[in-house]
Amino acid sequence: MKYVSSQQNQKFQKGFTLIELLVATGVFLVVMTISLGSVVSVLSAGRKSRTLSTIMTNLNFTMEVMSREIKFGKTYYCGTDTSTPHTSTLDCGGNPESSFSFTTSEGVDTIYRLNSNQIERSTNGGVSYVGLTSREIYIDELKFYVFDSTTFANGDNEQPRVLMYIRGYAGNRPDSRSNFILQTLISARALDI
Repeated sequence: MKYVSSQQNQKFQKGFTLIELLVATGVFLVVMTISLGSVVSVLSAGRKSRTLSTIMTNLNFTMEVMSREIKFGKTYYCGTDTSTPHTSTLDCGGNPESSFSFTTSEGVDTIYRLNSNQIERSTNGGVSYVGLTSREIYIDELKFYVFDSTTFANGDNEQPRVLMYIRGYAGNRPDSRSNFILQTLISARALDI
């Protein structure tokens, strides 16, 4: 019979059993899976935030340019008027249009319209158009409501007003899509230089 010393017995008792290693590995995998889900959601939120930032920058610039030109413009026409020079006025009040024609303070006949989910602008009587919004932004609805342009042209002191309404979204993936609705009321102002 072989005698095992207590020192040798302790040597065999140190370490982990196979079951302990499997349990530790399983717990580690569960924790990593939960952590990975959190990282993926943070990355998705960051992507949506960047998309929203792009929307706001592009739309703010587009709305600012359009508002400034309309504010100092004249001969507001609800719809598309391709005559040059543009001299007609037309109110649409309760029947909005997806296009708007007017003459800028520099005398340029300008048309804004919605075409293929993009806001476009023409400065040559509707012969050609240039896109104003980026391709990542999808405009579902663009409406112009024109008030008091006809009465102002006939000598009334009511300033013409244009209500511009834009609805759309940015981002082509459903998980990073950001919807928006913007509207602004623009009152005509005579350029005072």
